[in-house]
Parts: sequence; C-alpha cells; structure tokens
Amino acid sequence: MFYESLSLICVALLWGGTNPVIKRNSKDIVKIKADSYLTPMALNQLGSILYFITLQHVDLTLSVPVANSLTFVFTALSGWILGEQLPKRNAILGIILILLGTSLCCMDKYVNRTVM
Repeated sequence: MFYESLSLICVALLWGGTNPVIKRNSKDIVKIKADSYLTPMALNQLGSILYFITLQHVDLTLSVPVANSLTFVFTALSGWILGEQLPKRNAILGIILILLGTSLCCMDKYVNRTVM
C-alpha cells in the first residue's frame, strides 16, 4: 500500500508541478517554443502513464480523490514557486483540508486492508 500511495503522490506531483509551467509557456499560443513546452508536457504525460499503471493496483475510491486533490495542491505550490500569486487564505485552508482528507483516505484503506 505504501508504494501505491507513493505512486499516486508522484502522479499528482507530475500533474500539478507541470500545470503552471504549461500554462506559462502557452500564454502566447502562437509563439510556443518546442523545448519550453515539450518537457513539461512530456512530464505531465508521464504522470498519466504512471496513473494508468497504478490503477491496476489501487482501488478507484482511493486513486481518484488522492491523485486529483493532490494535483490541486501541487499546482498551487508550483505556481507560487514560479512567481504566481500566493494562494489566498481560503485556498491555503483548502490545501490543508485536502491534505488531511487525503491522509484519512489513505489511512482508512490501509487499516481496512490489514484487518481483512
């Protein structure tokens, strides 16, 4: 279960970490430079491949909320690192609640798996 959770976190990191870069590099869609757009897009697609592989081993009730919610967290953090506006107080509260909820989902799956 540890490796599956780690895989989902990596998926979210690849998706969320590349979203602000793709957004920044595609602002002026007419003047996209191949090297500035292809690397983050390739990493984003690598996240999709890893997600597809992880789906074989993880219950959908865990994989979808973990990957998608953590993608939001990593997108907000990556955007901030790249110089975008710091998330507002409500967004930070949302990030904390997402992390708490994701942790509870993972713990629930782990506890139910070991009991059965």
